[in-house]
Amino acid sequence: MLTGDVFVNEGLITPYQLQLAVNKQVEMGGNDPIARVMVDMGLISDKDRVRCTGKVWDIPYADLELDRPTDEAIKTVTASYAKRQKVIPIRIEDGKLFVAMANPLDVFALDEMRMNTGLEIQPMIAVEEDVANAINAVYRNTGGVSEEVAGMVSELDGVELQAGGHDEDDGDDISQAEDAPIIRLANHIINQAVNDKASDIHMEPRKDCMVVRFRIDGIMVDAMTLPRKVAAPLTSRFKIVANMDIAEKRVPQDNRISAVINGQEYDFRVSTLPVVGGEKIVMRVLDKGGIQVGLNKIGFLPENLKVLEDLATRSYGIVLVTGPTGSGKSTTLYSLLNQSNDGLKNIITIEDPVEYEIDNINQCSVNNKAGMTFSAGLRAMLRQDPDVIMVGEMRDAETATIAMEAAMTGHLVFSTLHTNDAPSTPGRLTDMGVEPFLIASSVIGILAQRLVRVLCPDCKEQYTASRESLLRYGFPVPEDLGADTHGEVTLFKARGCDRCKSTGYKGRTGVHELMPVTDEIRDAILNEKPAHDLRKLARDAGMRTLQHDALQKIVMGVTSVDEVIRVIYS
Repeated sequence: MLTGDVFVNEGLITPYQLQLAVNKQVEMGGNDPIARVMVDMGLISDKDRVRCTGKVWDIPYADLELDRPTDEAIKTVTASYAKRQKVIPIRIEDGKLFVAMANPLDVFALDEMRMNTGLEIQPMIAVEEDVANAINAVYRNTGGVSEEVAGMVSELDGVELQAGGHDEDDGDDISQAEDAPIIRLANHIINQAVNDKASDIHMEPRKDCMVVRFRIDGIMVDAMTLPRKVAAPLTSRFKIVANMDIAEKRVPQDNRISAVINGQEYDFRVSTLPVVGGEKIVMRVLDKGGIQVGLNKIGFLPENLKVLEDLATRSYGIVLVTGPTGSGKSTTLYSLLNQSNDGLKNIITIEDPVEYEIDNINQCSVNNKAGMTFSAGLRAMLRQDPDVIMVGEMRDAETATIAMEAAMTGHLVFSTLHTNDAPSTPGRLTDMGVEPFLIASSVIGILAQRLVRVLCPDCKEQYTASRESLLRYGFPVPEDLGADTHGEVTLFKARGCDRCKSTGYKGRTGVHELMPVTDEIRDAILNEKPAHDLRKLARDAGMRTLQHDALQKIVMGVTSVDEVIRVIYS
């Protein structure tokens, strides 16, 4: 059994942090392994957990960002077997096949590989997510995916398909034939999107084809181009699964699909839109178990993290998270809730819809048709003796006013708003019809954020830039940036490799602007001062703007100048 002392001996945590983790484990019922608790608390990384596990078991650790599979090794294991057993062959040395596995103690899988390959098997322990990513990257490059899709499409040549899918009965026949190529094609699109960690799937009918695109790390990426004849039956398939009316093509529709993929629960928010040439389908991919909840996991610099953690432990007031659609506001809200979720408080949320389910939190979903609006739900929540309330979005003055009155009567409230930065938020609330005295009395902090892509650690390139060039780009460069005697600073830029699918980036992180509401800012809100006055007061009080935060992450090598310009300045 892996004990917490292992991590102390490795110098990863202190004895005090271990005691905190033990206390947390007891609070959670004592069923979760201590190592998993420490990962959830952000004390250690998943790689640290797996590496120390391998050390205890005397099994070598495979860092799949460094241990690249060789072509010779890849040929020993088929893609289907690798995905089924969650293994990735690394290399062959002296008649021995080194294999990275999430569970290197699976003797049945080891024996099966030994029989199939005729080689001795040396298991290596690796992070399960890294194994899955490596399998997807390695075996996609073999061309198997394209051949699989081509095979499904060729099977459709012998199938009588309804042009436009007007006949509902034909749609039902397609849905019942579980081995039908159109169903396997639909499943393949979803599986590929999940494997690629896409946040959205776009299926767009064109004049002579149907284009499937994924949004990965905020960028649209072409996934596949399908023949025009596939568009109607594929659209019908997704509408059937989402319980939509397949005969109705003139108006937009939306619904949800739930599925278990590779043992993980996913929700897909499906939306259809009539366009020239057919119906466009967009599916938002929600990994119900994969959200990175935790303020220490979403890119906060230490100064902002400390202030935000303090705001999350207050007993009353409103903390607002602002930014455009797709800027990670929901993840930050869940992280704030998780910070308050110590088992001693009654926490209730109202969301549209509930994207991720969190233990020990009561979550309500908006249902406008049934009368369950944000304002109606919020009123009902206040009769449920809450300590912490989360309102998914302040969409109108009524909801905002109720939330602020709740904050003034001893509740801690978290919510979101669509504004460009933190100082412009009070003005936006005033425009909505909220009284300035309510805003000044209830709001204790405003967080604006964006998401920028993280440079791929395997291929990012180092270069030098002058302080003047950064100033020309519009960055607020301080005098003590860290430039050398020639006024140059070392930065990094994207290059592209197989591991990041030639994009130069892998994953995203947050860029933040946190404005605690001081007495001076409160007075300015009461007097309805413009946003630039609030910004000056906030900066004088130590606020780091979005541009400052982004510049710090550029200098740290987390992201690039081009990426920040794309997200913040463009």
